[in-house]
Amino acid sequence: MVSDTSIGTDRQRGSDYADLSRQVRAAGLLVRRPGYYAVRICLVVGSLAVLCLLFVWLGESWWQLGVAAALAVVFAQAAFLGHDAGHRQIARSRRVNDLIGIMHGNLLTGISYGWWVDKHNRHHAHPNTEGKDPDIGLEPLSFSTDQARRQRGLGALVVRYQAYLFFPLLLLEGLHLHANSVRAILRPRRIDRRPAEAVLLALHLGGYLAAVCLVLSPAQAVAFILVNQGVLGLYLGSSFAPNHKGMPILGADDTLDYLRRQVLTSRNVRGGRFLDTVLGGLNYQIEHHLFPSMPCVNLRRAQPLIRRFCDERGIDYHETTLGRSWAEALHHLHDVGSGSQGRTTRGADMPRRSD
Repeated sequence: MVSDTSIGTDRQRGSDYADLSRQVRAAGLLVRRPGYYAVRICLVVGSLAVLCLLFVWLGESWWQLGVAAALAVVFAQAAFLGHDAGHRQIARSRRVNDLIGIMHGNLLTGISYGWWVDKHNRHHAHPNTEGKDPDIGLEPLSFSTDQARRQRGLGALVVRYQAYLFFPLLLLEGLHLHANSVRAILRPRRIDRRPAEAVLLALHLGGYLAAVCLVLSPAQAVAFILVNQGVLGLYLGSSFAPNHKGMPILGADDTLDYLRRQVLTSRNVRGGRFLDTVLGGLNYQIEHHLFPSMPCVNLRRAQPLIRRFCDERGIDYHETTLGRSWAEALHHLHDVGSGSQGRTTRGADMPRRSD
């Protein structure tokens, strides 16, 4: 999957990440940025308050569909903050990070923080690795030809057309996240702070449904929920899909070292500060995967250092535009669905360094 030149000797591979870590620490890129996050939290909470007031003021009106779409954007931004808290980016204290994460996840977004952190940590440990990364085991999609061959009946039909169905299916992702959160809370499997998570999740879901049903007509309430959850799922899915979809799939027995595993399976999306804000900093996916606890505001500063480091060691560093990243993901899904062995399936060549 990777040339001998890229891999190097075991001894060299083992020291590469340590060398990079020393450079990153020396540059002060792992220092927490509490002021930055305080501003972001205030903006999210303030925006949510304004939209709630607008919702009450508009009352029974079809203009509420605009509020539903705007509210989905705020929910997504709250989810990004929960993501950063889960990686301990915001505060030194684990307790403070967890408090911020639970408030933004369970209460503001309606997604179980404990369930999501557990799943996301498994993804970070084994990105794009068959049998280990939960993000490439999502039904009804298949991300490798081996997965596609195991599909039967309706599942096989969906996989055949999955490239065309991908974005429509993302409209259901918000509801899927809520359902998984409720399921995780109800399961006997232990979740840290489970009672608190259950209460906050119930407050979100109960308050959300009560407000919609009390203020809007039945038809408007249904339309509001569909628009709100559809935009939320599409926004979150479109933000996460460019990160790894269409990048190399590793076998469960793969022996790549940590540095190369994270870089070669991740994709950066270039853009200005506006795109950084829209994607919550996740467009710097390579830097984020190498240093998950790095505050997202520092990822832009870390990129030149990390890219130069990869160039010096012959490690492919893949960066492209947002539109091209979606195109690459869809092309990969099409190849898998049609049964062809695309460049991003197991055993394929590694991606180009950049477009």
